[in-house]
Amino acid sequence: MGKMDGKVALITGGARGQGRAHAIRLAEEGADIIITDIAEQIDGVHYPLADDADLAETTKLVEEVGRRCLSFKADARDAKRMQEVTDQAVAELGRLDTVVINHGIGLPHGTDRDSVDIWDTVIATNLSAVWRTVVATIPHLKAHGDGGSIIVTGSAASLVAIFNNAAYTAAKHGLIGLVKCLAADLAQDWIRVNAILPTNVNTKLFVNDYNLKRFAPAKANPTIDDMKFAAQSLNLQPIPWIEPEDVAHSVLFLASDEAKYITGIALPVDAGMTTQPPGITPHMGARIGELEYLLGQK
Repeated sequence: MGKMDGKVALITGGARGQGRAHAIRLAEEGADIIITDIAEQIDGVHYPLADDADLAETTKLVEEVGRRCLSFKADARDAKRMQEVTDQAVAELGRLDTVVINHGIGLPHGTDRDSVDIWDTVIATNLSAVWRTVVATIPHLKAHGDGGSIIVTGSAASLVAIFNNAAYTAAKHGLIGLVKCLAADLAQDWIRVNAILPTNVNTKLFVNDYNLKRFAPAKANPTIDDMKFAAQSLNLQPIPWIEPEDVAHSVLFLASDEAKYITGIALPVDAGMTTQPPGITPHMGARIGELEYLLGQK
């Protein structure tokens, strides 16, 4: 018997990466799955976003587990579209028990005037679109009277500052306040609301050509090993990043009845990133690692 038998889970940003891992893990435990994804490029994003083929692949992988999977191309920033696809999917699958709000983008920026558009794009995607997803799904979580679980993907940046990432950091900090308010507002309906705060994850949001150069600026042709060396200094545990499946295990826990009395929390899955020793920030750690590399001390 699976931990999610008889339940239906909706996952935004489900076409690949963490969203795909969550869909497969919940399906393995018996859930039918609804996935949404913009599945197209957003102006200004410097790495490739998911596409229709990714969406189809996740659907296939869930179905291979033996569960139903409905997939929709939907921009979470579009409240009307999110309501339409949620209503359509629940009408077909019969209920909604779990919502995993996983979509997000990363756009580093400075404080120059050109950063205004980046700020607007990141806040719209990483914060406002979370609220739009909540509004679209809450009526269905309430409808059957059995309660439910909303899991929001925050970040280590929900707790600490990330250098040259003001919009991302502000959005992820904002999610903590949203989660706490929703947990209070929905407790009487037995709907639990929690956040997952991963460190850097091995997805295209983080492991991409742009960040390869950013993490090894002294290298003319940086390699993935160069990036790993610098990225590892962000975490207390000696790893550069975690895998999407590592996050999915925690998502399953919060979605399941094992967490039935857990609500309003922010759960770091961060390899110690937010527990850096006093005086050592993640950015400083990266620069120390880079300096040691350049000096040939490692």
